[in-house]
Amino acid sequence: MENTAIPREALWDVLRARHSVRRYTGRPIEPEKAAALQAEIDAIGRETGLDFRLVLDDPNVFRADRPHYGSFSGCRNFIVLYGPKGADEQVGYHGERLVLLAQYLGLNTCWCALTFEKTAIPVKPAEGHVLHDVVALGYGETQGVPHRSKPVTKLAPISPATPQWFERGMDAAMLAPTAINQQRFYIEQVGDRGARAKALIGPCSKTDLGIVKYHFELGAGRENFEWV
Repeated sequence: MENTAIPREALWDVLRARHSVRRYTGRPIEPEKAAALQAEIDAIGRETGLDFRLVLDDPNVFRADRPHYGSFSGCRNFIVLYGPKGADEQVGYHGERLVLLAQYLGLNTCWCALTFEKTAIPVKPAEGHVLHDVVALGYGETQGVPHRSKPVTKLAPISPATPQWFERGMDAAMLAPTAINQQRFYIEQVGDRGARAKALIGPCSKTDLGIVKYHFELGAGRENFEWV
């Protein structure tokens, strides 16, 4: 599903500019940017039933006095990703919709599975939902740095006959954030217009698969292929 909140002509700039950021300034998120994120959260809820929550100006979830929760600094804003148990891929897919929208709005983000104070989250999930992840959000002290990617041939079978849509999909997939930069996924072309993606063994790899599939769709264009 293409994120219509991001103009198509800005897409590749957004994909290339997004890097994980753990150190944030105290600059508040402007109301109009918060409203744009909330509108996308509401749309995701209507489409999927996932229960995502935007929390602003709360210093307790990423606590600087708890170093075993990671190296975060100054993070006071975040998105809580609640969903049914086992919905890891769906949470990753739609959570990345918000990550890329935040990047387009000039904000920085970081996916977090463990490095936060779970008991300090100020919002509770809907009935039948569990906590999957939290996305840190705000203005970074820096824009982050790109991480080294595996060769594309380790992630997909590429040959001179590979169509352009698949190559562009892989270009976007290789820019996707994954836990500890593990890139534990594999995507292959099936027939003329099909693609199959699978998660390999690794921490958070099912969530990562949703993130990667969203990137692949943006690069390839959903009009050019179908998941099989």
